[in-house]
Amino acid sequence: MAVHGSEGGGLLRICTAGSVDDGKSTLIGRLLYDSQSVYEDQVSSVEKASKNRNAGPIDFSLFTDGLRAEREQGITIDVAYRYFATARRKFILADTPGHEQYTRNMATVQSKRHARIARLLGIQDYVLAINKMDLVDYDRDVFEKIRDDFEESLTGAAVHAIPMSALNGDNVITRSDRTPYFDGKPLLEYLETVQVHRNLPASPFRFPVQLVVRPDQDFRGYAGQIASGIVRVGDRVTSWPSGKSAHVTRIVTWDGDLDMAFAPMSVTLTLDHEIDTSRGDVLTLEPPFVGQKFEAEVVWMDEKPLDPGRVYLLKQGTRTVTAEVNHALVLNQIGTVQVSTARPIVFDRYAENRNTGSFILIDPGTQFTCGAGMIAEPVREASHLHAAPLTFAERLAHMARRASSDEEAAELIRKALEEMLT
Repeated sequence: MAVHGSEGGGLLRICTAGSVDDGKSTLIGRLLYDSQSVYEDQVSSVEKASKNRNAGPIDFSLFTDGLRAEREQGITIDVAYRYFATARRKFILADTPGHEQYTRNMATVQSKRHARIARLLGIQDYVLAINKMDLVDYDRDVFEKIRDDFEESLTGAAVHAIPMSALNGDNVITRSDRTPYFDGKPLLEYLETVQVHRNLPASPFRFPVQLVVRPDQDFRGYAGQIASGIVRVGDRVTSWPSGKSAHVTRIVTWDGDLDMAFAPMSVTLTLDHEIDTSRGDVLTLEPPFVGQKFEAEVVWMDEKPLDPGRVYLLKQGTRTVTAEVNHALVLNQIGTVQVSTARPIVFDRYAENRNTGSFILIDPGTQFTCGAGMIAEPVREASHLHAAPLTFAERLAHMARRASSDEEAAELIRKALEEMLT
């Protein structure tokens, strides 16, 4: 169980993760039931549906397995979200599937693979719910062996291991007498009191342009959602990959102009002079990476293996480009690959900025999202750009690479030369 994050100490996001038949849905159902977070009509419905099953008088998994196919097969197919609250805290909980064929709904199948993906995503707080302890008579040695083995997969993370039986309610709401060797907090108490680690550095300002707004000749603005950071009127922003800069004159919203805006607000920025910026470009205060090659961790979610000989669509922010991947992957596999894009993209390392450090791969034939990636490092052509403006030759090179045809490239370069000479 990964503790995903909190806001102001009052909201906790939780995601269950584990192998098939580990009892994830039963555990969450028991948690909801024992904390009195389900309505009477829901309890009545689950009690009726439990009569033809072998899960005792009430099948707790049915509180989360809501789809008809899930109830018929006794498995979790899609991610189920539940919202509940106690006197201490509010929770958003995601119960995820463990079966391999539903990996595209969750991006993983086995417990340690779940853990690896969670660590890649930057999650640092975990509850190691060692469930079904009733099947081994609550043996302490079994608990400690699993705990020690699993913690190797979560090196550097905060892990709270709990021996429990979701079916019998041991250590779910209150501490169980059947595990006298366990002196830690039971599940609900831990979730109510845990302080989630949030050690991510302050993200720099990143504004992927979604639309150039020009209702008349007197107004030109750049609309989009702030991906990270803060922008203020008067700030000098730079548009990438062109490298041209201007000052923010207005921050326009539906409710009126603002002096300052921050992520994830949707705004329109106006600048003190026109610069060559269009959809897919990124406005920043601090310099990003700009390039066509980078190393990334990719989770493959398509039954058709990743083919290094194929061209895929890569969507990152508001820009979609064609891309090639140098390493084959199969369904559910996680691998370190090198990605080459046909045109430059603007990005950061995922560890430093999740919004501009992530991307998806799309099969151009089926439009199926076949892979999800997290950028680790730039490679060769991608270099960390310094705050100083690009040289004129570098600007010309960027213009030529961004053009969709030789004719467009020639026209852009001609205009740039005219601008320099006048």
